[in-house]
Amino acid sequence: MPKSGTKRSYIRFWPQALIRLFTVVLVACGSSATAIPTAIQSGTINMGQKETGIFEAYPSLSSSPRIQFTSSSVAERLITTNPDLSAGPMLAASWSVSDDFLTWTWKFQEGVQFHKGYGEMTAEDVLYYYVQWNAGTLHARSVIMGEYLGGEDGDFDGREGASVEIVDYHRVVVNTGLPWVPAQVFEFMRNGGGSSSWVVSKKQSEKIGIKAASKDIAATGPWQIEENASDEFWKMSAMEDHWRQTPYFAELIYWSIPEEAARVAGFQTGQLDSFDMAFDSLSTVEAVEGAQISGWPNAGQAGLNFYEQTYGLDKDGNKYEFYDPSQSWVSSDLDLESEAWANAVMVRKAINIALDRQTIVDELLSGFGAVQSVRDWMGHDERANPDWKYDFDPVLAKQMLADAGYPNGFEITLSPAIRGAPAEVEACETVARHWDDIGTDVKFQNIPYATIRPELITRKYQGVTCHTVGVRLSPIIGASNYVTKSTFS
Repeated sequence: MPKSGTKRSYIRFWPQALIRLFTVVLVACGSSATAIPTAIQSGTINMGQKETGIFEAYPSLSSSPRIQFTSSSVAERLITTNPDLSAGPMLAASWSVSDDFLTWTWKFQEGVQFHKGYGEMTAEDVLYYYVQWNAGTLHARSVIMGEYLGGEDGDFDGREGASVEIVDYHRVVVNTGLPWVPAQVFEFMRNGGGSSSWVVSKKQSEKIGIKAASKDIAATGPWQIEENASDEFWKMSAMEDHWRQTPYFAELIYWSIPEEAARVAGFQTGQLDSFDMAFDSLSTVEAVEGAQISGWPNAGQAGLNFYEQTYGLDKDGNKYEFYDPSQSWVSSDLDLESEAWANAVMVRKAINIALDRQTIVDELLSGFGAVQSVRDWMGHDERANPDWKYDFDPVLAKQMLADAGYPNGFEITLSPAIRGAPAEVEACETVARHWDDIGTDVKFQNIPYATIRPELITRKYQGVTCHTVGVRLSPIIGASNYVTKSTFS
């Protein structure tokens, strides 16, 4: 939505406007149309988002939530996520992995054109962009990318036999030196979510420089960035004869509109064609003539991230500056049999069973969802241990806190990571109320995710975040986010 004084006309070009819903376990987005356009149609599609952040699309400079929006419009990934949660081809046309999981052969799509006239994507561009993702410290998988492809120095941490070979313009062979789990590799190559990555033109970066390229990126997506204003909008134009699918509209605009009421009003008046919507707005939106709501299961999930348990050394071999075992959920003793460790575990269990998850689903998500007690298992429920659940029991939670040495509770900072999911703030506020009920002193910190994320990366943040993520190709992906070497731990 433009600020006061900005002149702009709005027109609806679809007979049925689409609502984009993103819930803890349900999403609705995209068109149900089956025909693929051969030429760009006229018009603009306006999408209202809670927060897109400043447009930065160069790999070493981009971070969440920009990654989610960039990877679904301007840029493309090597693989996509199939409905059965397997990896499917996108910029990577095909791949093979040796039986010992050491040799990986990648074949990239031919004829894919970069924006801004920078020519065809090649294997050299693909390797270049991975080096740049690794060079930055903002992406959640930057360290892992470097380990897989050698990173800036290309030494693979001294792993014997590890190498990368460009076979031809569209093929690369990687020998990792040590076996790799395929799902871990696919995670940082896939579409959707904060761990997505994309390919950019090496020629553009060398010609105009990294900072300039980041604002006017030459990527490969169906939309090309044209203009942006911080905390206001991203304006994109459609790519004619895009290798995958030509857009239906000439122009796409993401508007940053933090207020739910403003987004709903924009849709009601025809200023927005699609927007991030909370479920309590559902009845209002359904009353809009021509509105269409669609949904898909297993598109997003939410959990709690705990910080300060930064044991060990960072990727440069240094001790973590902000490690703080004085927090009640962090052990001061690395011995898993120690009393300090047992007490920290008991605190975490206590504040887990203090949460009424079912009420959050029923009341805040209007029943569109399901309870989940362990992070990142959505869509893989048949593989989960049926004992992995935390039944709501605030009385027992209070007793456990007392047994752990906190009869009067403790102070804890709680922040919603605002990433576009409906009720993400309201659900986090509910968590805060539940924790207040068992005696904890919750300091609720509601700030933009782009503001808080640098402190998560440096491990400076001391507290807990309510965190939504997309679908996982495998539950192991969630676990890889919390190891010491991960950028986001």
